[in-house]
Amino acid sequence: MNLQTNDFDLFDVPMRFEQDRAQLDARWKALQREAHPDRFAAEGAAAQRVAMQWSVRINEAYQRLKDPLKRAAYLCELLGAPVQAENNTAMPAAFLMQQMEWRENLDDTESAQGLEALADQVASEQRRVQKELARLLDQAQDPVQAVGQVRALMFIERFTQEVNAKLDRLT
Repeated sequence: MNLQTNDFDLFDVPMRFEQDRAQLDARWKALQREAHPDRFAAEGAAAQRVAMQWSVRINEAYQRLKDPLKRAAYLCELLGAPVQAENNTAMPAAFLMQQMEWRENLDDTESAQGLEALADQVASEQRRVQKELARLLDQAQDPVQAVGQVRALMFIERFTQEVNAKLDRLT
């Protein structure tokens, strides 16, 4: 194995957005068993350090591959279209309007039932965006268009955290 290999090759899975979570989990466990530093105790400190590097690399790859947002951003980067969310915040007008509507709804809603309804709306949009990412990355092979969906998913995940935090305060 090569520390510089991409996460998909490391996990021996196809380089695509849609992934089988059970397969990722199983592969992570197998890789961790192979690279566990205790397996190299008899080979000395240098071998254990290398095993530790591998263990860290495997964990980092697993965190990227199991999370749809991180996986999509990573795929875009690998395919030559880095997200650059800190520099590029352009979003379609319709999505901006939806964000404003959600934000107003969040600010105005004081009931758990209302917040749960908002959370359901946002979760539905999150699923739609993930399906669109799968279409753009896996079928259309269009990472440039996928970048906008990755930025939308970033907003949706942050907003979901805000909704959940307000819901926690109310319940």
